[in-house]
Parts: sequence; C-alpha cells; structure tokens
Amino acid sequence: MDPEYLKHENQGSGLVKDYMHWVIPMGRRFRSLKLWFVFRMYGLSGLQAFIRKHVELAKTFENLVRGDNNFEICAEVVMGLVCFRLKGSDELNKALLKQITRTGKIYLVPCRLRGRFVLRFVVCGRTTELRHIQEAWKHITELSSKLLQNLFDHEGKEN
Repeated sequence: MDPEYLKHENQGSGLVKDYMHWVIPMGRRFRSLKLWFVFRMYGLSGLQAFIRKHVELAKTFENLVRGDNNFEICAEVVMGLVCFRLKGSDELNKALLKQITRTGKIYLVPCRLRGRFVLRFVVCGRTTELRHIQEAWKHITELSSKLLQNLFDHEGKEN
C-alpha cells in the first residue's frame, strides 16, 4: 500500500517517524468503533449540522477556486472534498504542493485523477470556520502567484 496521498519526501529515510502504521487499523471493526464515538459525541442532529456546515465550507472553497483563472476544479465537490489544481503541468502542481507543505500553515493531500496530479483540499476539522477557508485560499494564491512569477521570470531570462 503506497497511495499518492501517503507519500512524502522523507519516506523511508529514517529522518521522521511514519505514524501511518501506529494508529488503530482501518479494518471494519475499528472503523465502526470510530463511528460509534462520533455518534456518541455529536448525536444525530449534531452530526447532521456538522456535515452540512462542512459541505457549505467546501462549496465556498470551490467558488474561490472557480473564481481564479489560474486554477481549475478537477472533480465534482463531494462532502468536504475539493479536488483542484493550478492550470499547467504536474511538475508545477508538485512544486506548489511542496511550497505549501514547507510553510506548514495548511496541509493538502495529493492524488492522481485521470492521470493528472491533483491537490485535495478537505474540510474536516471540528473547529473549521469560514475564516480558515479564506485564509487557506489566500495562502494558496499567494504561493501560486510567487511560483508563477518565478516561472515567468525564469522563462523570460532563457529567451
């Protein structure tokens, strides 16, 4: 098992502990136990409100992405998951993800979708609010602008 979203640049280096194998397994019994705890904590109406709020926040993020000509939505937004990418090559999107990860302000998980490298923004935090979505988008667009400017400057110098 080595899906795209579990890969990282320090994988297998021994520099960092990979806690992926240290958690409660994702087997059927343990998934149901986790779900039981969620139901106990929120109750049915609380869980419904929680999910509705996160779907709304994901739609807000989707609208921000759609409003920027440098980005594209890559799949239908489902629940709190928004799959998007910077228009351009996979390498450009990998560089953007690397910059985002390096800052440590937000964490995005990549995947391959129809053969392309895609960034996944997931709204799932218990305390996530609209301001967090707006701050994340501002951060992503600032880093992408710098990346595109550096790319443009580099290409201009070669010509």
